[in-house]
Amino acid sequence: MLVKLLSTNGERQARVSFEQDEQDGLRARSEQAIGEIAQALIDNPTLHNAIGAAFGAREKAIEAQQAAMSALNLSSATDLERLERRLRSFSQRLEEVEEQLDDLSREVGGLRREAAKKPAKKSKD
Repeated sequence: MLVKLLSTNGERQARVSFEQDEQDGLRARSEQAIGEIAQALIDNPTLHNAIGAAFGAREKAIEAQQAAMSALNLSSATDLERLERRLRSFSQRLEEVEEQLDDLSREVGGLRREAAKKPAKKSKD
């Protein structure tokens, strides 16, 4: 009984090993086939020309869109982003000016308090 059980385990291991080898072989052949297809597509001048034409058409469409938006006096996303950056910069500078005005206001208030504490000198005529 023990000998039969060992041989059954050995058969299972051999079967698993065989199946694994089959999967590895299939995977390697698949990778090779995909690589060959990819290389054929890369080397294909018709595909290369079609891709170039598609990118050229895309650029022309973008230019036409920009011209149409400009003619209608509409802002593009780039224009809006630039405006947003400028507004943020302006906002930061305005906050700095407000802080400086607050500092000046405190200094003037301090000077007024000091001047109020000192008795007023009367001038002699």
